[in-house]
This record gives sequence, structure tokens and C-alpha cells, in this order.
Amino acid sequence: MDFTEDQIQRYSRHIILPEVGGLGQIKIRQASCFIVGAGGLGAPAAMYLAAAGIGKLGIIDDDNVDLSNLQRQVIHHTRDVGTHKAESAKAKINAMNPDVEVVIHRDRLKAHNARELVAGYDYILDGTDNFATKFLINDLSVFTGIPMVHGGILRFSGQAMVVIPGQSACYRCVFHEAPPEGIVPTCQEAGVLGVLAGVIGTIQATEVLKMVLGIGTVLKNRLLTYQALESEFREVRVKKNPKCPVCGDHPTITELVDGEDRACAL
Repeated sequence: MDFTEDQIQRYSRHIILPEVGGLGQIKIRQASCFIVGAGGLGAPAAMYLAAAGIGKLGIIDDDNVDLSNLQRQVIHHTRDVGTHKAESAKAKINAMNPDVEVVIHRDRLKAHNARELVAGYDYILDGTDNFATKFLINDLSVFTGIPMVHGGILRFSGQAMVVIPGQSACYRCVFHEAPPEGIVPTCQEAGVLGVLAGVIGTIQATEVLKMVLGIGTVLKNRLLTYQALESEFREVRVKKNPKCPVCGDHPTITELVDGEDRACAL
């Protein structure tokens, strides 16, 4: 698989890295990632994966761009207000890097369509803001064997974690169930520092690229948290829970189920 002169120049800073090189850049070009949500987390993740030269990006979102999104969802511009987020994201990615195949879905990830949507993708990236979809993505990852990169933000805090089915703790191992309604405020209620989405979304993209290249140590069995006000990263070691309802020794969740769409951040 040869590179054109333009591609060699575009990816030159990757190619000169001994850990990447030409073969690594080919791996990136052959890789694919399905991003759930073209919002605060999905926006920077999609942009950096596209800039890196990932071969295929799937993007699903059922929302339109709102003026209040622009404070953190950097893939969308003022002129995009009122347009569909997935279409807006595709336009920016195509303009930035025409090498990337972008497949969009003006839809919501649900139990009935999830398996079909992610079929053929190498990785799933969680850019969502509600517990039901986060649990659905986790279960989808476990059932399909596709690694998933979780991310969440609220106010001045963010977190990220990698789920590798069969090897690591899953999201349900750590967060057993959604908290009671009203315990965790939404970003609309509590606010969020816009740049925090960039920090966590970029970490998520980094974890995808590390898995593609087979380099470094990914965030499996580790929950990385970031407190922006203190500029403090903290790592929490987590373990695969043998009593986990989806990946444990005796799972009670054996099929994808839609939960109640209560907004959250983490």
C-alpha cells in the first residue's frame, strides 16, 4: 500500500516516529472507528482521528447544531447552527482530510440497530451524554468483542477508560447502574468548561491510535480522571468484576436493551 507524495508530506510527523513509521501509518489508514455522538467529546476525537489519517469513521447523532453547542463542540461552526450534527461533522472532516471515509447516520444508537451499525468497525468511541447509551455501548462492546473507549465530562471534571472485551473491566464493572434520577445534574443544569471536552476527547482519540498501532499502555483496567481546576490527573485502578451483570461469570444481561435516556456527563 503506497503513499502519494502529498500523503507522505501530510503524515510526515508520524512517519518519522520510530513507534509509527510507514507501516504504522498504513495500520492507521486501514483502521476504522465508530463514534457515538458528534458533540463535545466526539468532535475533537473525530477531528484528531481524521487528521491522523484513520481509514474510516462512522458517526451517529440524531441532533442538530445549536448555538449553545459551539462553546465546546469545535467541529461545528456558527454557520452550521440548525444543520444536522453528523452532516456538519462530515463536511469538516472531508475538508480537512479527503483520505478519510466518513459514514454518517442521522439516527440514535438503540438496541435494535446497534449491532448492524458497528459491524465491521475496529473500535467504538463513546461521545454520549446519557447513562442509557453509555451502558448500551458498553454491552455492545462486550457482545461484539469490539474495544470501546469511554469518556465523560461535567463542570470541571472529566474521565476516560478503555474496555477491551475479555481482557479488562467493562463500564458496568465500575459503574454498576445509573444513579437515581436527580443525583447527577446534566451539563445544561450544572454547566461544563468547554475546553474540558477537548482534553477528554483527545485522550480518547489517543487511546484509539495506541490500540491501532499496538504501542504504549492503554487505559484498560484504569479509570483516568482529570480535575481542570487543580490541573490534576488521577488514575483509579479497576478490576474485572466476576459478578458483573454483562461480562461476569454468570451474566444476567445477555442481550442489548434500551434504558431510560437520562442525561448525565460521567
